[in-house]
Amino acid sequence: MMIWLDGGLQDVESARVSVFDHGLTVGDGIFETVKATHGQPFALTRHLERLTRSAHGLGLPDPDHDEIRRACAAVLDANPMPLGRLRITYTGGHGPLGSDRGEHGPTLVVALGETARRPDTTAVITVPWTRNERGALTGLKTTSYAENVVALARAHQHGASEALFGNTVGQLCEGTGSNVFVVLDGEIHTPPVSSGCLPGITRALTVEWTGARETDLPLDVLERAEEVFLTSTLRDVQAVHRIDSAELPAVPGPVTAKVMRIFAERAGHDLDP
Repeated sequence: MMIWLDGGLQDVESARVSVFDHGLTVGDGIFETVKATHGQPFALTRHLERLTRSAHGLGLPDPDHDEIRRACAAVLDANPMPLGRLRITYTGGHGPLGSDRGEHGPTLVVALGETARRPDTTAVITVPWTRNERGALTGLKTTSYAENVVALARAHQHGASEALFGNTVGQLCEGTGSNVFVVLDGEIHTPPVSSGCLPGITRALTVEWTGARETDLPLDVLERAEEVFLTSTLRDVQAVHRIDSAELPAVPGPVTAKVMRIFAERAGHDLDP
């Protein structure tokens, strides 16, 4: 396996990041996960634009899009596989043992891991912890992911693949690595970015391609929704058949099934929408 580290390809066995890298010591970093099918990345331009927005939010230098594109191409070419998870990580770089940054400049890592197509349906749980819709990192895709690790571990303990959060005012927000959509009276709704959710790439495309509405939703909307589905880079559109202990009937429902078809068709016709 070959990865890109700070300017070139390296063997995964010899590539090393400093133990003083700010991404390791204080979680001062950002990342993107990009789906790659037979060596072709999907929606890379949108991912790079979001990476830059996250960099601005953390006060990191603007990532060099041309370099990252070269890095992605090199890694994909060096590691052929049918379906891959392309991970772009960009950190504050070598720094002191504290919150202050050093002067060495950022670290860039691009790596690839093989993955499999997700099932058409999945189970989710709700968790008692909240997303802070007013936090300094709200809406940024940072490497400060420990909260998601804890919540996802709980989901796995309950036979689910995802955990859903509310925010501090009791509204539905997002999953640990996904956005959530609900169907009410035949209409598709998803929490707005103001809820504290990450502005997902697949979420945005789903809204654009289906006319889904961004709506403030109470967390208990999950108890009365006709259909529920998740979106993310590696899930695409995935129906939910169980929420906590409640089973949803006839999954995927007709609206979700249509969204799945629309997304597959549109994404298949344009790799960089």
